[in-house]
Amino acid sequence: AAMRSRAEVDATLQTAKLNPAELLPVVHCLSFGPQAGTGECCLLQLEPGLCAELEAGRSLVIRGEKDEQAVLCSKDKTYDMKIADTSNMLLFVPGCKTPEELNADQASCNIIHSQIAGFSNNYWELRRCRPKLKKLRKLLMEDPYEGPDSQKDQTFSKYTTEDLLSLIQASEEEILHQLQVIDACKIQGYWRILEFDYEMKLLNHVTQLIDSESWSLSKVPLCTCLEELGPLEPIEMIEHILLSYGRKYVDDAGEVYFEMHEDKICRAIAQMLLQNAVKFNLSEFQEVWQQSVPEGMTTRLDQLKGLALVDRTSRPETIFLLKVEDLPEDNQERFNSLFSIREKWTEVDITPYIQDLCAEKQTVGALLTKYARSSMQNGVKVYNSRRPIS
Repeated sequence: AAMRSRAEVDATLQTAKLNPAELLPVVHCLSFGPQAGTGECCLLQLEPGLCAELEAGRSLVIRGEKDEQAVLCSKDKTYDMKIADTSNMLLFVPGCKTPEELNADQASCNIIHSQIAGFSNNYWELRRCRPKLKKLRKLLMEDPYEGPDSQKDQTFSKYTTEDLLSLIQASEEEILHQLQVIDACKIQGYWRILEFDYEMKLLNHVTQLIDSESWSLSKVPLCTCLEELGPLEPIEMIEHILLSYGRKYVDDAGEVYFEMHEDKICRAIAQMLLQNAVKFNLSEFQEVWQQSVPEGMTTRLDQLKGLALVDRTSRPETIFLLKVEDLPEDNQERFNSLFSIREKWTEVDITPYIQDLCAEKQTVGALLTKYARSSMQNGVKVYNSRRPIS
């Protein structure tokens, strides 16, 4: 394209009935570069926080396997990626100056010849989403750790932090936090989950030692635990079980102690009792449960949120295992699954099973409004499915 002169620009303005006095003196003359039509460019819209991440030299990573919807992750957050179409064509002009930049520079040349390097009718839009962490537990449960004597430990797939970062659609911090939540531990560089019976065996060693030494549950000495239990199990495992079921602290003399989590220990023992029965008579269960926990601990049904469900309608009342981590990760599928287990739910009963679906600043109430309908039953508000459950 021939370069336009100032006279031609002024003539064009006049034809368009525009007053040059109302415009900036600088004019951009656009032409398409040789590569403009190849469609090589993608646009990504970033919120200020993510922009700052890139400007600070940190990276953003797109994660997902072939059959998964792509997500974008920063160091600590996960975003869904969706294509947004625009009605205005977006042009890429390298070195383009904005009106603000031009204002500051009155002496700049009157005509700037700019070449368009590409164009687009859409861009990627990011929406903060829940990290997709269910797969993490699923991968680690392919080969739970059964202890140092287990024979089958040579064969299965094992995962390093790097492996998990490439397979799980979540940011590094969210993955590392979730590994802590599910009590995973690193064995020979691989992340593992302890097989439940082995975990109970370790916990039992610790609680029996606490009992025999008459220690306070809030002051369990690490050093003595390792000395006494070291001959029975690897010391890394003893320390791991103390970290899983207790809070580590150092006293004034520099000794390391653990304050044991009563609720978590009671919960694990309840799981052990419940997992061998389809349903359990509630009052019998409560009796056996209280007898099974360490001396000085008190069992309460609210320790079992998201682990077990009480059926108050059956006679006698029963309790059965229902673990939130076994339910689907997708919102609609989760509700379908819950409503196929029980037709009508009270908010108190359903909350532990949907709490983890709440996005940032979203409440359980908002989720129920969207996926369930409410009615009154004997003066109590209950929720059932909005759609027929097959």
